[in-house]
Amino acid sequence: MPELPAPDYPADVRERLEADAREVIARYPDSRSALLPLLHLVQAEEGHVTRTGIRFCAEMLGLTTAEVSAVFTFYTMYRRKPSGDYQVGVCTNTLCAVMGGDAILEALQQHLGIGNGETTEDGKITLEHIECNAACDYAPVVMVNWEFFDNQTPQSAQQLVDDLRAGRTVEPTRGAPLCTFKETARILAGFPDTRPGAVEATGGAGPASLVGLRLAKGEQPPPGTDRAAPEAGPTVVPPREEGQ
Repeated sequence: MPELPAPDYPADVRERLEADAREVIARYPDSRSALLPLLHLVQAEEGHVTRTGIRFCAEMLGLTTAEVSAVFTFYTMYRRKPSGDYQVGVCTNTLCAVMGGDAILEALQQHLGIGNGETTEDGKITLEHIECNAACDYAPVVMVNWEFFDNQTPQSAQQLVDDLRAGRTVEPTRGAPLCTFKETARILAGFPDTRPGAVEATGGAGPASLVGLRLAKGEQPPPGTDRAAPEAGPTVVPPREEGQ
């Protein structure tokens, strides 16, 4: 039995999305280069990429729905089914796992009563294990809607999800203030984040990230730096033997 055509957005939603889409497309010399931000745009509308969203992207860019689907299904940042307001990802790659990431994921699964990739009944939390997010010096790391929560423990991670579900203010360790998954998707589509504190926020390197750089320059890390490397001794380079 052939698949039924995807339904269209309501007229008012379609008009608003078309205006946003045209703004995004105008940034690129080749319209199909706008596909990734357009997928974020439609994800911001419904919380995941639907058949309607795929059809919309295809029509706006002159692509087939198969071409859009091939890109959409390649990236894990695009959701294929309804998900929570807060995507809570626990890094379980090597260093985070060694430092306690596996224990955090297991504790959250038990605490929330859901498995990997599942969402709580209240629609607040989707839990998943994630790959390395290049924050190994702050392991174990939990991310909420791609904002960093560093140096976590099972207890702090449980408190984090409890606060999110209760609607209490939660502040990432670094980076912009936290917002919902739909709001995050719109920002990723390329629209400015005008919330208070968002413009001034930076996700730059903290003290733990800078220790190696200081040592490489022959400097000593400041006292009290978290996880500072031991004092480096002189580098000894063996002489090259003749013929090498």
